[in-house]
Amino acid sequence: MTLTDSAESLAPYCHPAPWDARIEPLTLPDMLWATAERVPANIACDFYGAQTTYGALAKAVRAAAGGFTALGIGRGARVGLFLPNCPHYIVAYYGALAAGAAVVNFSPLYSADELEHQARDAGITTMVCLDAAQLFPTIRAVLDRGAFGRLIVGSLADALPPLKRLGFTLFRRKERAALPPDDPRFVRWAELMRGGAYRPCPIHPHDLALIQYTGGTTGRPKGAMLTHANLTANAQQVAAIEPEPGKTHRVLGALPFFHVFANTGVLNSSVLRGNEIVILPKFSAADTLAALKRRRITALPGVPAMFNALADAPGFAAADWSSLRIAVAGGAPMPVELQDRFERATGVRVAEGYGLTETSGVASANPYVGERRVGSIGQPIPRTRFVVVDREDPTRPAPPGEPGELTIEGPQVMQGYWGHENDASAFVDGRLRTGDVGYLDDDGFVWIVDRLKDMINVGGFKVFPSRLEDVAYTHPAVAEALAIAVPDPRVGERPKLYVSLRPGAQASADELMALVSAAVGKHEKPVGVVIYDTLPKTLVGKLDRKALVALDRASA
Repeated sequence: MTLTDSAESLAPYCHPAPWDARIEPLTLPDMLWATAERVPANIACDFYGAQTTYGALAKAVRAAAGGFTALGIGRGARVGLFLPNCPHYIVAYYGALAAGAAVVNFSPLYSADELEHQARDAGITTMVCLDAAQLFPTIRAVLDRGAFGRLIVGSLADALPPLKRLGFTLFRRKERAALPPDDPRFVRWAELMRGGAYRPCPIHPHDLALIQYTGGTTGRPKGAMLTHANLTANAQQVAAIEPEPGKTHRVLGALPFFHVFANTGVLNSSVLRGNEIVILPKFSAADTLAALKRRRITALPGVPAMFNALADAPGFAAADWSSLRIAVAGGAPMPVELQDRFERATGVRVAEGYGLTETSGVASANPYVGERRVGSIGQPIPRTRFVVVDREDPTRPAPPGEPGELTIEGPQVMQGYWGHENDASAFVDGRLRTGDVGYLDDDGFVWIVDRLKDMINVGGFKVFPSRLEDVAYTHPAVAEALAIAVPDPRVGERPKLYVSLRPGAQASADELMALVSAAVGKHEKPVGVVIYDTLPKTLVGKLDRKALVALDRASA
C-alpha cells in the first residue's frame, strides 16, 4: 500500500462499523424530532440539576421556531448565537434551524470589533444572547453600531433549578444587565417562546445550516458553509465508530458549543443518539470532577489542555472514574505522556481524533477498542477518504515514501467559504486541502508531521515545530511546549521554543536547551528556550501559536 492509497482499501479497518456504512441525508430538526419520538423520556440536558427531557426539548424547539417565524426569520436568514454553554443555546440553535434559517456562532470571548466584522460578513439580522453583565454590554455595542437589527435576550437564572434560581436572583443581581424599556430592537426570550405556533418549514438536507468561522490563523477568519447533511452525516459517523452503538451516554458538555468540535462531538451526536448532555458553561477541572460525581459521566470529549488540567487537579487521582466508558481528545495533538498519565489513573483509553471546521468537526479517529497507534490521528471515519498530495504541487500525488499535504473528501466536508464560494484554493480535485503535512502508514493510520504554514525555513531547510516540541515533552517537568519561527538576518528564520512547567516541577531554560539541542539536527536547534507560567491558548484550549508569535514580537 502506498501513502496515497484511499481509505476504501484499508485492511483491516479497525472501527466497528464498516467504512462504507450507510449515512442518511437528514436535516438537524428531523434528527431531533426522530429522537424525541423514539426516547421522549430520556434526559437531553442537565444544567446544574435542572433537567430537560427530549420530549420537552422538542416542544421548546418548536416554540422557538414559531417565535423566530413570527419575527420574520425563515429560509435564507442568518441567526447569530452569542451564548455560553446553556440550555438557551440548544433551543435557539435547533429552533432557528427548524424555522429554516442558518445559524452563525459567535464566541462570548470576542471583542466588539471582532463581533461586528463577523456579524456584517455573515449578514445576520438577529442575535441571541443572555443578560449576563459579562456579555450584554459588548453585544449591545455591536447592535448600536448597526451590525444587525434585533437582539433576543434570555436570562441564565431561568435555566437553573428553583433554589439556585432564587439564589442567583437575590445575590447576583449585579451580574445581570438591565434591558432598556420600550426599545423595539430588544426581544425577551419569553416573548420569543410564546411568539407564535410552529409551522413546519420545508428544509432540504443540502440547505445551509451553519456558517462556522475558522480560527483565523492567518488573516481574517472565514465562514465554512456547512449543510444539514454535512452536520448530520458527521453525527452519524461519530456514532458509527463508538464501541456500544445501542447504549446512550451522559456526556460532559464543557467544550464550548460555539466551536465545531462540540457542535458535532457533544451536541449533534448526542441528539442523534438520545444522550444526556451534562452542561457546564465553561470548563474547569473542579466543576468537571463535581459533574463526574453528581451525574456519573460516561463520555468525556475534550482538548489536551482539559485533560492536562484534570490530571493536575487536586482530587483527580482519588475521583471515582468507574462510570467513564469513553474519552475523546481532539483539537490539538495529545502528548503521549499526558495520554498515559490519564489512562493509568482512570483505566479508560483516550481515543485521539482529528478534524477541522471545514469537515464539520471529525475526519479520523483512533479506535476505542482494539488496535490503535499512539501518536497517530487514527483511521478515517466511515465514508471519509484521505489522499496525500505533493506539498509544492497539490495536483500531483506525494512522492512515494514522503509526507505530503493531507486532502480529505467525505459527506461531512463543507461546501466552501461564505463570500468566497469561487475560492478554488481550498480544494483540489474535489477534496479539501487541510494544510496539514502527513502520511498514511501501511495499515491506513494517518500521521501528521506538521502544518504547512507552521514550517520554519532555516536557510532553505524546513524545520517542523513539532519535532522540537516532541523532544521537550520527554522532560518530566514540561507541561506545554510550542516552537515558533523568529527572524534571523543570516538564514531567514530560526526556531525558538517556549514551554510551561507542571505545578511544583522545576527545570531551567539551559537544561531544556541542552536536552533539545542534543536530540535534533544542527539546523533545527532553537535560538533559545523561554519558560512561561502558561502558554497562550485559543478559545477551546488549543495552544495558540499565532498569539505566541505576537507575544514574542512584542517582547523583542
